[in-house]
Amino acid sequence: MDRRKFINLSSLGAAGFTLQGFIPTSLNGLSTTITPIVVATWDAGLAANKAAWEVLGSGGKALDAVEKGVMVTEDEMNCCVGLNGNPDRDGFVTLDASIMDHEFNCGSVAFLERIKHPISVARKVMEKTPHVMLVGQGAQQFAIEQGFKLENGELSKDAKNSYQNWLKNSEYKPVINIERKNATTQLDASKMAPHRLSNGEWNHDTIGMIAMDSMGNLSGSCTTSGAGFKMRGRVGDSPVIGAGLYVDNEVGAVVATGQGEDVIRVAGSSAVVEQMRQGKTPTEACKIVIERIRRIKKEKAKDIQVCFIAINKKGEYGGYSLHKGFNYAVHTPQGNTLHEATFLD
Repeated sequence: MDRRKFINLSSLGAAGFTLQGFIPTSLNGLSTTITPIVVATWDAGLAANKAAWEVLGSGGKALDAVEKGVMVTEDEMNCCVGLNGNPDRDGFVTLDASIMDHEFNCGSVAFLERIKHPISVARKVMEKTPHVMLVGQGAQQFAIEQGFKLENGELSKDAKNSYQNWLKNSEYKPVINIERKNATTQLDASKMAPHRLSNGEWNHDTIGMIAMDSMGNLSGSCTTSGAGFKMRGRVGDSPVIGAGLYVDNEVGAVVATGQGEDVIRVAGSSAVVEQMRQGKTPTEACKIVIERIRRIKKEKAKDIQVCFIAINKKGEYGGYSLHKGFNYAVHTPQGNTLHEATFLD
């Protein structure tokens, strides 16, 4: 090996070559390594990341990982992601989801009822149709045609109780950081379980996940039951490509959580990607877009929460939120940990 090649390889960091999960590949003709990584919103992301890592750690594709990961959250019984979530103001649970791969292929569903895994339906939209988004009855019909089971549509016991309590005043008022549990900065995913907050609301309504696999390819997913007790027909940012989720394999991947309307206003996730394209780190890029939302909302910003997580092509990650209280889970070959995001106010 000549001196120039030796220096280039040394700059990668000697310690990296000893960690499990580093997969050899080729970069500019030199043998190097890429570290798989998966990042998910909120502390529910710990359990979701664990499932995603079963794919990534064995050399699997990021696209498969981000689907399998958030399916864990959709399956949880006491959670506002999936069919066990809080209903809209008319008493029906409606689901939104999106998924995007490293080649700009993307699919989403919105206002979908009685289907357990909207993220998998979104992937079918991406792979089996010429469209990006299907909504409502059309999305449900497509799901059934693709072999998905039509569930009974009944509210879970806890969601029914929450709905009955809400009906007493019928007031729609989003709660900041409703997704968050009481958590430390590092938790064992096997010990995590959703629970009811002191105000009577369940704690999760969205999970977003972004990942890079051992080939250096990026993908992302986002799934939600939307804001509890929303107007019938309301759709947030989660199924909107470029708002709740965006992936550019040359630059990075981003997913959002929080007040969906305000993420849509600034095409949030794609805006963060564009900041990374200009050389900003993931955290810096997220912060710039959060600051933009703060300027737009002015005094009303105190009543909302908006958060982003991002991975760039180097495998660097970061997150940023409008207010204190957002956390996100990161799984690398070194483990699965929970991080407190920096925040603006």
